[in-house]
Amino acid sequence: MKPLKNEHAYQEALERIEELWGAASNTPEGDELEILMVLVEAYENKHYPIPPSDPVNAILFQMDQMGIDRKKLQEFLGPKSRVSDVLNRKRGLSVPQIKKLHKGMRIPYECLLGES
Repeated sequence: MKPLKNEHAYQEALERIEELWGAASNTPEGDELEILMVLVEAYENKHYPIPPSDPVNAILFQMDQMGIDRKKLQEFLGPKSRVSDVLNRKRGLSVPQIKKLHKGMRIPYECLLGES
């Protein structure tokens, strides 16, 4: 086994992972599966990085999940006009708003600190 240095090697590793999927731990097949998964993860992190989350999308998603409307969002962001500015991407989030959203709506800090 060696590092994945190109797309072809990456695809081969994915195919082999599929063949080995479900292999028992502490077996040669299980060990091979673990190693391949580490190699694939390293390749994907390098070649297919996940962009930072958009804070507004994170807020909208959590609002939908929790059944929260814009009026309720005022508890976390401030007056109606500020809620509108944030959701329309006219204004970024302040540190106190980020803390309130994290605590009150359980939105991870990483999502709230992403690019807006």
